[in-house]
Amino acid sequence: MRYLLMICDDESVEITAEQLATDGSHVAWLREMTDRGMYIAGARLRPVATATTVQVRSGEMFISDGPFAETKDLIGGFVLLDCADLDEAIAAAAKHPVAAYGKVEIRPLWTS
Repeated sequence: MRYLLMICDDESVEITAEQLATDGSHVAWLREMTDRGMYIAGARLRPVATATTVQVRSGEMFISDGPFAETKDLIGGFVLLDCADLDEAIAAAAKHPVAAYGKVEIRPLWTS
């Protein structure tokens, strides 16, 4: 089953792409998930200031800058994994480096 891991942390802590690419814990986690055949895709998200929110109400479109949610913890990236079950997804999320100081939310994907 496929699971989306939403990587949530405080975006005021700036980490460059270069720092992330050379961070041993992130590199090791990605290597393990890839070696186990679980990793499908993943990416960092640009800062929340670049977000656009779209809503349609009664046929009228409303567009606003920024996220809909008002929170300090924002989704800073995602990882898509193919896991045997939720227990395997939880184990993978617990090993993700951000879990040690932020949050990793797990959502199963609908299957067709």
